[in-house]
Amino acid sequence: MTRLLTFPDSQHQVLSIRAKALVFDDPASRALLAQAERVAASDATVLIIGETGTGKELIARHIHTCSGRRGPFLAVNCGAFTEQLVEAELFGHEAGAYTGATSARAGWFEAAADGTLFLDEVGDLPPSVQVKLLRVLQERQVVRIGSRKPIDVRVRLVAATNVRLEQAVAAGHFRADLYYRLSVATLQLSNLAQRPGDILALAEHFIAVYSRRLGLEGVRLSTEASEALLTYAWPGNIRELENVIHYALIICRDGRIAREDLQLRAVARPSLVAVEAPVAVTGGDDALERVFERLFDEPPHELQARVEAALIRSAYRHCHRNQVHTAALLGITRNVLRTHLKRLGMLPPARAATTQLVHEVHVAREAAHTPAPLHAAA
Repeated sequence: MTRLLTFPDSQHQVLSIRAKALVFDDPASRALLAQAERVAASDATVLIIGETGTGKELIARHIHTCSGRRGPFLAVNCGAFTEQLVEAELFGHEAGAYTGATSARAGWFEAAADGTLFLDEVGDLPPSVQVKLLRVLQERQVVRIGSRKPIDVRVRLVAATNVRLEQAVAAGHFRADLYYRLSVATLQLSNLAQRPGDILALAEHFIAVYSRRLGLEGVRLSTEASEALLTYAWPGNIRELENVIHYALIICRDGRIAREDLQLRAVARPSLVAVEAPVAVTGGDDALERVFERLFDEPPHELQARVEAALIRSAYRHCHRNQVHTAALLGITRNVLRTHLKRLGMLPPARAATTQLVHEVHVAREAAHTPAPLHAAA
């Protein structure tokens, strides 16, 4: 029997890059589900690793459901907040802690009391917040901005990342002690193309979902369309599959999705390029070394800075100015990438005035697709 995970209100959710359904027909998926359910029974901190759109939040929600915790499940996208905001969002603040903080407010750790807090894109946390998060995990207490009084928190933390945190640790962008604290239990969520047994089951699920919305009945995949789905690389993972099926239902005829109804594009995944290219392309390294040799013969003008700047600019253009893909291609976190882009003038400078905080909170919460945290009286 096929196991299916979906969001409780998925029919009302706006478009996003996250996966909105998971099935467990493929042997690798079944093994992951069994591992997640064993981990759920403990209080161990969990680190879920997987590309964008593979279903990390759905696995985190399932862990919470199986844990039997009485408190809520709250999801926070760490990459959706500015560096100035993320500390206040996670740990809360007192009235008057900064301009615009007219009342005290509990952070996400307090709001998730007796439940589970899911931190997505945890690799994007700035170093200053990494230190405070480590302290919270060690002491099980938070201190709001503007306060000296610690507050006990009873929260199970599940974190997720789409970058290799080991590389970020080696590069000095992520704290090793925090990485070890987060990865007590690690779950590796494979790309959709690596679990082909799930593809057609997911396709059938999305056909059923969007057929109801479009008023269609009895729509089926042709044999050629099924084969195309199974052989495609799925760089966008489950979210891309959902989009492909949705569009195919709009244009298909006579209740049958043909091969030509599927808009499948041959797009290389930046993360695969970053991991596999150094192994497969030896000549490329030789060509790079010849370029460097020519540069060495020129008068020295901060060569390392020039090479780094050229690499950042080229990668950003190659990924069509997509920060998530560029960070994955370079093997760095999105937060580190944004620092480079700002230094190179490719992003507007960070807002210095804290009077913009209230506006940014609303924007960030909409991007995170999560409920507002609890508010306390001033």
